[in-house]
Amino acid sequence: MGLTSTFARQWATIVTTYPHPLIEFCGSLVVQVLFFWIPCSIYMSLEHIAPAFARRHKIQPAPKPATRSDILQCLQVVLRNQVVATIMQILLLGANHFSGKPSKYRIVPVLPSAFEFLSGIALSILIREVSFYYIHRIFHQPYFYARIHKTHHRFVAPMSLAAQYASIPEHIVANIMPLVLPGLLFDCHILTYWGFLASQLIDTSTVHSGYDFFARVAEMHDKHHELFNVNYGVIGLVDWVHGTNNGARKARVKGS
Repeated sequence: MGLTSTFARQWATIVTTYPHPLIEFCGSLVVQVLFFWIPCSIYMSLEHIAPAFARRHKIQPAPKPATRSDILQCLQVVLRNQVVATIMQILLLGANHFSGKPSKYRIVPVLPSAFEFLSGIALSILIREVSFYYIHRIFHQPYFYARIHKTHHRFVAPMSLAAQYASIPEHIVANIMPLVLPGLLFDCHILTYWGFLASQLIDTSTVHSGYDFFARVAEMHDKHHELFNVNYGVIGLVDWVHGTNNGARKARVKGS
């Protein structure tokens, strides 16, 4: 209780002291570092830190190991995409600030209740699941796949950093848009948004890591990279509705 009260006081001080666009920008940047870059660094180093543990949990062997050059190129592409996203955020926040428009998120001195926080994250995950599924499936149509999405599928056996290895149009439309859409659709507290963002960044770095530590959580998306035509969504809900989950595809093949 004391810790919550201390954080509540500190949060109120931050909100009443600093410009809201600055709070939104800096907070989102901190979340990106803590919940994407740190997990990626851990996953990418795992085979060197704990090789036996890494081998036990490896989902599929790569056709050939990613070379140092592959990793550096992946890093360059991810950094480029994040720079583009950061510039877009700065321009949008600046435009809203100078035009007097409020943030799309609710930045207020009061903390969200536990129910608001958890239900907001759950709703945001559902919104991302639906929007990402259909965007992703469209990107697998031959025209869009060849021009936009093929870059992301370079790594058939993915690594965590490749979660954001994509062309710029795909990064904006498929990676960024489903994450910001919840804030446009309902009145979302900024802390709820950061909680949602953190959960999704951990998820995407984990499911692209090539390792499965958590009851086959990563295997679903890993199968997408291996087979290409299954598991388009994030949590599998819309795949289940449309019969594009890996289990459904296997059942149809056996029954045909």
